[in-house]
Amino acid sequence: MDAKEERLKGRKILIVDDDPDVLDTLEDLLSMCEVVKARTFEDASRKLGTQSFDMALLDIMGVNGYKLLELAVGKKVIAVMLTAHAFSPEDTMKSFKGGAAFYVPKDKMVELPALLADIFDAKEKGKSTWMPFMGWAEAYYSAKFGPKWEKHKKEFQEKLK
Repeated sequence: MDAKEERLKGRKILIVDDDPDVLDTLEDLLSMCEVVKARTFEDASRKLGTQSFDMALLDIMGVNGYKLLELAVGKKVIAVMLTAHAFSPEDTMKSFKGGAAFYVPKDKMVELPALLADIFDAKEKGKSTWMPFMGWAEAYYSAKFGPKWEKHKKEFQEKLK
C-alpha cells in the first residue's frame, strides 16, 4: 500500500452504480476502505439517510446521480461524480455547481485511490478540491473536447477564485 492509499485506510465510502462490474472494480480498487455498494437510487438514498459516510462515489446515469449528489451534499458527505455516458464539459460544470468534490470519467477509475486521497487532503486543509482537478484533467479535457472545453475552462477557473 503506497502513502496515498494509506491515507484512505478505514474511510467509509458509498459507491453507487447500476453496473455490478463497475461496483466490483471500484471495491477492488478501494480495498483499503470500508466500501458500501448500492445499485439503485432508492438503495443509495436509504443508505445515505441511515449511515455515515466519508465519501460517496456517484454514477450520473442510471441512478439519478445528480439527485444523489444533492442528498450527499445535504448530509455533508464528500461526493465524487463518475460517468461514462455523461462525460462532457457541461456535466463537469453541473457537478461542480451541484457541490461535487470531483468529476471522474470511468476510463480513469484506476486513478481513483490517488485522486480520493488528494480530495481528502484538500478538504482537511480547507482547500478547493477542484484546483487539483484542473491540473489532473487539463490535457485530458483539452484533447477530448478542444475549443468546447476552452470556453468552459475559463468559466470554471473564474468560479474557483
